[in-house]
Amino acid sequence: MKTRMILAKVLGLVAVVAAGAFGYMSYQNNHAPELGVSQGRLKPLPDKPNCISSQTDQPGKKVAPLPFKATPQETLAALKKAIEEYGQEQILEQTQDYLHVVFSSPTIGFRDDVEFWLDQPNQVVQVRSASRVGYSDMGVNRQRYEAISKLYQAL
Repeated sequence: MKTRMILAKVLGLVAVVAAGAFGYMSYQNNHAPELGVSQGRLKPLPDKPNCISSQTDQPGKKVAPLPFKATPQETLAALKKAIEEYGQEQILEQTQDYLHVVFSSPTIGFRDDVEFWLDQPNQVVQVRSASRVGYSDMGVNRQRYEAISKLYQAL
């Protein structure tokens, strides 16, 4: 009888901890982090491997910036078209030189924040893509960047 009580308490504690962890992950997944451009830089990447950026020096997380089209307006239009063709997106913020897009995985619904900043002095599009939750993304952010890059450059 005593063993059952202890087991019931342990299982109850495990359930509480699991519910708390799920709640935290759900909160993180449903709330966009503070992002944007500050002093010519996108936000630095976290230490986790589930992200990429054209402005990082971290090995394995570095990607090339995208080349500009003829004008900033054409660049932004081509970016939006490539993103739309890729799919599973929601544009959260758009200015004349910045896009913050959220991509959701179709099965689990995990969200990734992807930023595109038109770095006009350097005539390139700086990119940052990071998963909101978890540790590894199994290369999804890099694969998405490569697919969008191909779509964008084909326009």
